[in-house]
Amino acid sequence: METTDGAIRPVIGLATYLEQIDTSGCGTVNASFLPESYLVPITTAGGIPVLLPPQPVVPGVIELLVSRLDGLVIPGGWDVDPALYGQEPHERTDEPRCGRDAWEQAVIREAIRQDVPLLCICRGEQLLNVTLGGSLHQHLPDVIGSGHYQLGGYQFNLIPVELRPESQLARLLGPGTQTVPVAHHQAVDKLGDGLIATAWSEDQVVEAIEYPASTFTLGIQWHPEELPEDFGLFRGFVEAARAKLLSRRLQATPLPIVSEISRS
Repeated sequence: METTDGAIRPVIGLATYLEQIDTSGCGTVNASFLPESYLVPITTAGGIPVLLPPQPVVPGVIELLVSRLDGLVIPGGWDVDPALYGQEPHERTDEPRCGRDAWEQAVIREAIRQDVPLLCICRGEQLLNVTLGGSLHQHLPDVIGSGHYQLGGYQFNLIPVELRPESQLARLLGPGTQTVPVAHHQAVDKLGDGLIATAWSEDQVVEAIEYPASTFTLGIQWHPEELPEDFGLFRGFVEAARAKLLSRRLQATPLPIVSEISRS
């Protein structure tokens, strides 16, 4: 979309949660919800955020929706249903949100099919991995013997992660070690088909994944939206979305008709 100031601003869809919200005027209602912290870096980077509530997966609707988006963000939230990767739920795993899982898996698959830039954060990264056939560690304290990845009380813990050299993530953030905010008790176990790990914690927990077959498909286990002083990741994502917008415009531009007279 080109605005009146001449800027080309890609439309970025952000998946949301359906949650019960206690309002002052309307009582308790189900509402589409997403923290503002996900919106700010998108607008700062020059994108136009559009909220996408979970909804039934209807044939044709997903394809149409994704074709109208220049980029897609799958944010954090409740745990992915372990039945999707063939496991029984751990006692610490959240009750499944089956409708949200099905909706977000559908848009993830379609974004990959249409090569729409895709940024998956925390739960989103885990769902990307599961959607492509991977599995999860359901409770990290059972694996590494520590709960420091999830402090509780809606707090983020800052940890160092090592980025894979020459990865798309390293090109966006710079090579070497980054300090990032985490709040997760689950993590990638077996990688999904076509995915590669591109960041690890000191415990060798996978903290980022990429799908190299796409132009831009990243899964980030930490919360980059909580780093307002560094929007490098979002700038790179929105730039990829802008490139997608421009490529669609180019494909839609009809070739000029050359008449017999003009060729003679």
